[in-house]
Amino acid sequence: MSSIAAPQLTLDVSGTPRVPFSRLIRVEWRKMLDTRAGRWLLAITAGLLALVFAIVVLVVALADATPPSANDWLNILTIPVSMLVPVMAITIVTQEWSQRTAMVTFALESSRLRVVLAKLVAVMALGVATILLALVLGLIGNILCAAIAGTDASWNVTAGTFGWALATQVLYLLMGFGFGLLLLSSPGALALYYVYVWILEGGVIVPGIMYVLWIAFDWAQSILPWISMRIALLPFQVSDADARSLENDLDVTLHTGGLGLAHVIVSVLIWVGLPLLLGTWRLLRAEVK
Repeated sequence: MSSIAAPQLTLDVSGTPRVPFSRLIRVEWRKMLDTRAGRWLLAITAGLLALVFAIVVLVVALADATPPSANDWLNILTIPVSMLVPVMAITIVTQEWSQRTAMVTFALESSRLRVVLAKLVAVMALGVATILLALVLGLIGNILCAAIAGTDASWNVTAGTFGWALATQVLYLLMGFGFGLLLLSSPGALALYYVYVWILEGGVIVPGIMYVLWIAFDWAQSILPWISMRIALLPFQVSDADARSLENDLDVTLHTGGLGLAHVIVSVLIWVGLPLLLGTWRLLRAEVK
C-alpha cells in the first residue's frame, strides 16, 4: 500500500510591507509609559521637580532671601532631570533582555537597528518633554519669587546658555542609552551611569572626584578637560561674568574657543560615542534567548 505525500505549503511574505517606523516609535513609547515602573518613575520625576520648585519658593518667601535668577532656576531644575530621566533611557533597552521579551520584539521586527533607533527616538522625545516641563516651572518660579521679594525678575539666560544646557541633558540621556546597549543589564548600566555622573563628575551641590582634582592640580587642568564631560562643557554653560569669577576663585582657565570645543568633542566621543557604537554592535550580534 503506497502512501500519498502531503502537499508542501509555503508562506510567501515577500510582498508584505515593512512595519512603519512611526509604529515602532509608538510601540516603544508605550513600553516606557504603560508599565508600573515607567509610570512610577515619571511620577517621581514630576514630583521631585515640584518639590524642588516649592522648596526654593518657600526659602525666598520665609527667609527673605535674594530670588534666584533665570540661570539659577535652569541649573536647579535640571538636577532632577539628569538624576531620573536617563534611567528611562537605560531601561528601555535593558528591559528586553531582563524580561526575556527580545525574542518577541525581534520576531515582529527583524531589523534590530530599526528597533534601536525607534527606542532612541522615543526616549529622546520623553527627555525633551521633561526638560520643557522643567523650563516652564523655572519661568513660573522666576516670576513668582521676584514678586514675593518685590524685585524685578532676572532673565539672564541667553540663547547660547540655554542651548548648551539642553545639549548637556541630551548628551547624558544618550550616555545612559549607550550604557544600556553596552551592558544589556539594568543594574550594571545604572551603576556605571551613577558612578560616573555623581561620583566621578559630581553635581552642582557636591563636586566629584575629577572636578576636585581639576581645581587642585595643574596636571589635572591639562588632562581632565579631555576626559570629563562636565569640565569640558562648563565654559559654555556659564556667563562671561561667572566664567571670570570661576577663573579668579579657583585659579583655573576656561577654554571656549577651538580648544574648548575640542575638549567637548573628545569627552563626548569617550562617554557617549563609544558606548553607543560598541553597544549597538553588541546588540546586533547578541544571541536572543
